[in-house]
Amino acid sequence: MEDTSTGPEPASQSDRAPDEPDGDGSPEGGASHGNGDASDAASDAPDAADDLAALRERVDEEYDFDDFGPADMARMSAEEWDAAFDPDSWITGDRLLDRAEAELKSRIARREVFGVLEHVHEDGDDRLLVYSDEGYVIVRPTGEVTGQGTVLRDVEPIVALAAMESYDVPEPPDDWSLPHPDTVPEGSGEFGNLMIQVIAVVQVLAGAALLVASLVADLNTIVAPVMGIVFLLIGLLLFVMVANARLSDRFRSEEYRERLRALRQAKERPDFVPVEGGVVNEEEQDE
Repeated sequence: MEDTSTGPEPASQSDRAPDEPDGDGSPEGGASHGNGDASDAASDAPDAADDLAALRERVDEEYDFDDFGPADMARMSAEEWDAAFDPDSWITGDRLLDRAEAELKSRIARREVFGVLEHVHEDGDDRLLVYSDEGYVIVRPTGEVTGQGTVLRDVEPIVALAAMESYDVPEPPDDWSLPHPDTVPEGSGEFGNLMIQVIAVVQVLAGAALLVASLVADLNTIVAPVMGIVFLLIGLLLFVMVANARLSDRFRSEEYRERLRALRQAKERPDFVPVEGGVVNEEEQDE
């Protein structure tokens, strides 16, 4: 009988290898996988936005940006910083320097920042310089803050606040500069010390009265003399607290006056400040 076959039987769909491409050149099911990746990316975007919104809400509740200081800045994580301060909404340029200058003057007037504020130049552009006997800070229109010492720690959060559109910078007083050393009082909180002294006197009198009464009236109880001794001890403790507070105030005031005298007697910027003749010395700053 004559053989009419011309070749092997074609492979069926079930015999085809799983990775063998279909007629369109793509593996079977490939189009469905691609659509799945696109849908996953689209679903992840709202989740990321929700997470950022939740983080911003938590940061707003945890930190008081009206009284934002170095301690808050130190404990804030990088993620919290990025969530709280949106770079697209930051104030920069001359407006930032004006706002930072006003805020610094207010802080100096309230004795929250110890430093001398000046305008200097770098590459022909205006800069803010704050220096003390322990450090310096240079503020640029971009919001960059460089320097060293405790002044840098104090000024960094101030510039961050000034760069926020939502923060209202207070109007500084006319006499905002550091005071003359001789005008610094020896202590503060005298009213509080006086009230504690009054309470201490009452405690001592009450304790003495109880002790005298227990001796004169021959009271048959141990409660009166014990309470009298307790009142005496409390009164003496309050007197010691007042004395310690006054000594601490005098020590802090004298230390503050000495720093003020050092700045006035120098009549020049300290050697570690990289500024010569009102111009920032980039070589010294890089060292």
